[in-house]
Amino acid sequence: MKSIVERPIPFKGEMVRAILDGRKTQTRRIMKVQPWPDALVTVEHYHPTVIDRHGDMQPGKETFGAHWDDGEYGLKSPYGEPGDLLWVRETCWAESTFDGDGVRYPADHVWRIIENTQEASEAWCKLARYGGDAALDNQTNTGMRVPPTHMPRWASRITLRITDIRVERLQDISEDDARAEGVTPATEPPTAAALMTAVGRGAWFMPHRGAFANIWNKINGPDAWDENPWVWAISFERVKP
Repeated sequence: MKSIVERPIPFKGEMVRAILDGRKTQTRRIMKVQPWPDALVTVEHYHPTVIDRHGDMQPGKETFGAHWDDGEYGLKSPYGEPGDLLWVRETCWAESTFDGDGVRYPADHVWRIIENTQEASEAWCKLARYGGDAALDNQTNTGMRVPPTHMPRWASRITLRITDIRVERLQDISEDDARAEGVTPATEPPTAAALMTAVGRGAWFMPHRGAFANIWNKINGPDAWDENPWVWAISFERVKP
């Protein structure tokens, strides 16, 4: 029986709110190795080809990921496979109140108290000193902001279970999938200038897809949507505590 694996995944505040609201059930991440534009990519369990010590090609250890060109090229999924868990990394900081020591999440300004144990207290102190021993503000009892990449596992408040993973070109996203990305579409028609952009041309009449394209450019750069990279398309459900 396969053991369930946990891996971290970072999200920005807007997307954290979408997950908490139940609006976001998909995310897309750029593949570190890009298949060629017309490749036929399959995502499944497979045995990558390896070279043994005699220089001969042999089937390697079974892995889950993407492969193409009749299996000659492949890439292991960095996010696991369906059934595995992803724990969300988001911006946070240590904060002490009259109720005790806890963690504040600026995405929705929620504060969560830590456990009343020596181990939890030591971990909280380490978080409070993020950035140096003098990081904790003695006036507000608030530590420095900790970016998602440095959030420790114990401070994470959201866990996701992967339900599906596939690989596709970014611009192949449908309106329904863009809605599942948790984006909020614009309520007003686009300006003439907006219609002249690559995102505007052909995308504005699909409000969620257009909104997703705009957010993608905001996160990854102004021409990121035009580059149309291969992406991991990950579907998930939130594991309620």
